[in-house]
Amino acid sequence: MKNIFNSLKSIRWISGLLFLIAMILITGMANPDFLSYKNIISCFNASVVFTLLAIGISFVIMTGEIDVSIGATMGLTASIAGMIAQQDGSPVKMLLIAVVVGIAVGAANGVGVAYFGVPSLILTLGTNGIVRGLVYIVSDGKTVENYAGTFTNYGEKVAAFGITYYYAVVIAVVLITHFLLTRTAKGRHFIAVGDNNLGAELVGISVFKTKMLAYMLSGIFAAIAGVAFASKYGQVNIVAGAGYEMSAIAACVLGGISLSGGLGNTIGAAIGAVIMSSVSRMLVFIGLSSNFNNTITGVLLITIVVVDALTQKNSIEKARRKRLLQRTAHSAGSMPEPEKGGE
Repeated sequence: MKNIFNSLKSIRWISGLLFLIAMILITGMANPDFLSYKNIISCFNASVVFTLLAIGISFVIMTGEIDVSIGATMGLTASIAGMIAQQDGSPVKMLLIAVVVGIAVGAANGVGVAYFGVPSLILTLGTNGIVRGLVYIVSDGKTVENYAGTFTNYGEKVAAFGITYYYAVVIAVVLITHFLLTRTAKGRHFIAVGDNNLGAELVGISVFKTKMLAYMLSGIFAAIAGVAFASKYGQVNIVAGAGYEMSAIAACVLGGISLSGGLGNTIGAAIGAVIMSSVSRMLVFIGLSSNFNNTITGVLLITIVVVDALTQKNSIEKARRKRLLQRTAHSAGSMPEPEKGGE
């Protein structure tokens, strides 16, 4: 039993799953109508955009960096997708253009952080401003709307058991990325770089290439999230995606990804995304206004960051005490025995 408990503790995303279950049960106690399969599965289906954002930024966070430009990247590609949809353009064209935009933004962030050594928060905050400005330029400061057809119906089509095609694809993406992160050498590089930059370089891992790839993946997933956003909601205003980066970061930390890097996986990020996207829905069933959504999101973010920091500090202190005890034990064992006198 002790071994089982220890193994559960080592799987950090379990805490996020337990938190999600607790939220569902608490909401159900406040309003039993919530505890229906349709309502619960809707929480998962509604998390498509947040999950894509969380998966993308998880690669960056695992390397010990941050990316606050994903919300703006999502808004830009959502606007572009909406404008293409107005012209009856194909979803393939939308995705290709979105991926190119995502790669460009991610590469710019990667070069600034990994090559020039600019602090990631400052650099991506600047990128956020630039990309958000491009949203206004591309959309001419107007809401992109009045596009219809099959593009706006994709997000609501059900594959099986109430799960939409979009979320089914997201589940597949989560499983594939989890496998690549945990079962391939290249995937484990993200964790290695986040755990110890210098150590990773010493064993032949390119920190520059790893961080570049992390930022490019973050940009790609943010771009794809933008296309999904345009499809699901049928219109894109000029502030679309604003604040989404904070929810994505909170989702990652809720799912067990450490902000200091070196820990976590995409399964945890996906669970955290469901939590963050479900807050507003659960507030409605509890009877509170959705105006509390941002406040609760902020409280959650601060709380989990503080808990993560304390956990990291405790782990470091334990490791230091263990090393100290080992050294003192070794020193005591190596001391010569005092000679007997008086004979």
